[in-house]
Parts: sequence; structure tokens; C-alpha cells
Amino acid sequence: MAVRSAAILLHRRGPAGREVWIAHMGGPYWARKDEGAWTLPKGLVEANDVDSNGDVDELAAARREFAEEMGTASPDAVYVPLGDFRASGKTFVVFAAEADFGPIELASNEFELEWPPRSGVVRTFPEVDDAGWYPIGDARAKLAKGQRPILDALQRTLGESGSD
Repeated sequence: MAVRSAAILLHRRGPAGREVWIAHMGGPYWARKDEGAWTLPKGLVEANDVDSNGDVDELAAARREFAEEMGTASPDAVYVPLGDFRASGKTFVVFAAEADFGPIELASNEFELEWPPRSGVVRTFPEVDDAGWYPIGDARAKLAKGQRPILDALQRTLGESGSD
């Protein structure tokens, strides 16, 4: 099986139009970056992500990853598959749901990294260090470039124009 990542894209109607829930990538590389430094809550589909029939359950993987990165479960909602998207050498399968979510006390899982590079010092950083609601136009600038087409797919699915 090729490397697949499963993601959740929450959306809601905000005061200025459609908003999406996105997360700022953690760690020292992203610390002072904003544009292109945000992501959908996502992670790898694992071999044990199977349903009762033994089939791969990518929505379950997406919901598990959301919980790991946000520190709270994704809301109970109707999740609609938006499709597969290629970015960063991986295929992302994205599930969208309309839900008013948060605010939350962010409690992301962590990763280890030698920092500063070649220092021999290994530090722990959160995978995600911030998250929140952003109008689609703002989210488009904030998201990693390869994930921006996901917003277009959401707008098409909702029958909304891509004018943000």
C-alpha cells in the first residue's frame, strides 16, 4: 500500500463566510513562520486502521490523528469524503464535516528532534502548536501549498464559489 495520510477538514459558516479549522505545525522550523506553515490535522493510515470487516477505515485514521494532534476528539458530525490529494510525496485522503468546534485547550502529541542541528541535544516539540478557525481566503495563504487545493474541493462540494 502506498503511503496514505488521512485528514479532517472541519468547516462552518462564520460572520464573514465559510471558515475552516486548521493547525500550525510545531517545532523550530515552523516557529516564526505563518504563510505556508499551517496544515489540516492529519497523519498516516496505519495497518491496524480497519473496520469490523477488515477493510481499511481511513475515516477512523483521520479521527484518531485529529485527536492526537488536537488533544480532543473530532466532533460527532457527518463526514464527507472530499477525495485524494497529492502533496509532499504522499496521498492525502480528506474528510470534511460542518461542525462548530472549539475553543479547545490544545494538547498535541510530540516528536523528538536534534535541535539545534548537529548539537547532540534532542528536544521534544509538539506536532501542532496552534489551531483555530480562519476564513477560507486567510486559510488558503496559511496552508502548506500542496494542501490548498483541498479548499477548492470543499467549496465545490458545498456549491460555493472559489472567490473566498
